[in-house]
Amino acid sequence: MAMTRELYGILGTKYVPLLIRRFSLWSTKKDPDLESALSRNKRWIVNSRLKNIILRCPNQVASVKFLQKKFKTLDLQGKALNWLKKYPCCFHVYLENDEYYCRLTKPMMTLVEEEELVKDTQEPVLADRLAKLLMLSVNQRLNVVKLNEFKRSFGFPDDYVIRILPKYSDVFRLVNYSGRKSSMEIELLLWKPELAVSAVEAAAKKCGSEPSFSCSLPSTWTKPWERFMEFNAFPYISPYEDHGGLVEGSKESEKRSVGLVHELLWLTLWKKLSIVKLSHFKREFGLPEKLNAMLLKHPGIFYVANKYQVHTVILREGYNGSELINKDPLVVVKEKFGELMQQGLYEYNHRRYLANLEKKREKGIESLKPVVRKKDRNHDGDDVDEEENHGDRPGGLFDPEERKRFYQILFSDTQ
Repeated sequence: MAMTRELYGILGTKYVPLLIRRFSLWSTKKDPDLESALSRNKRWIVNSRLKNIILRCPNQVASVKFLQKKFKTLDLQGKALNWLKKYPCCFHVYLENDEYYCRLTKPMMTLVEEEELVKDTQEPVLADRLAKLLMLSVNQRLNVVKLNEFKRSFGFPDDYVIRILPKYSDVFRLVNYSGRKSSMEIELLLWKPELAVSAVEAAAKKCGSEPSFSCSLPSTWTKPWERFMEFNAFPYISPYEDHGGLVEGSKESEKRSVGLVHELLWLTLWKKLSIVKLSHFKREFGLPEKLNAMLLKHPGIFYVANKYQVHTVILREGYNGSELINKDPLVVVKEKFGELMQQGLYEYNHRRYLANLEKKREKGIESLKPVVRKKDRNHDGDDVDEEENHGDRPGGLFDPEERKRFYQILFSDTQ
């Protein structure tokens, strides 16, 4: 800083300190249950992507060398072979001509077939979901490239464009008004009045009351409750209505924006979305420029968190504690996949523990205490074995030094 001042003096110019402000998205006061629901199971996500990569390979078999090249895109380090062997219930690894290959196990293929069956039976539901998204947009059009960012959140398969659009040609069509490949859009041809009913309106009709938002905050949050009651006193504005006459920044405009984000979250599988991805659609859905500020202003409706450096908004009323209330059939299948993965991980950990125990005996070291399979709950609600939990407290299964050596062997990259 002193050198910078001297340089400005030599040049004969006035030194003006440059203040750099770092902008960041804020988050809501932490809610343990919703933090648990928001925690992403990285192992589940990685294995799901590996599954899709293997399915796209010839004969649905991939060389481990090929999968190793994909590890960087999955934010993984280490050897792919070691990772795959940790999940024997999901991946079958075998040696052929001095090279390792991997294919999905029979239980895994059974779940893949079940998932495809669910996608087929859910096709009309997915078509209605896509129609509702287009009906929520300003021009009843959405860019295909940008929509691909959201496809898994809404349960759309990778091939949803060729799977759904041709079968519903009276409802959708592909258009490209600019001629650029990246400008391909899905346009709504048929407005369906029966679909232009939001989740808030449907719940109100069921209860025989006027549509209004619900607040899921504890009664001790007096000020947020007061602000919520004041906001809820304004009439509800359906996100499917034309908002062209609303003044930007007005209470009516805010009411409409809150209702639109509420409806978007309700249409997702897990009632949550990445705020960064959602902000990419500000123009298409007519959302306010300061989207995050609006979400934080309504903590009784939305929960905003920053976990794993991913800012996410979750719909509070979609959860009871940390449990998703209404589970889509696709969510049920994905949970089965998580259970299968956890079963294989336990088997792998148990074999490694026994191998480690044998090494201890050969070296004449006092054996470790037997591992009793205790089940805990991880942030996603899946069963987690004691060996998989790196947060053991002192006085648990092993003393600190012994436990450290145990995990070094258990999770090392050397086989």
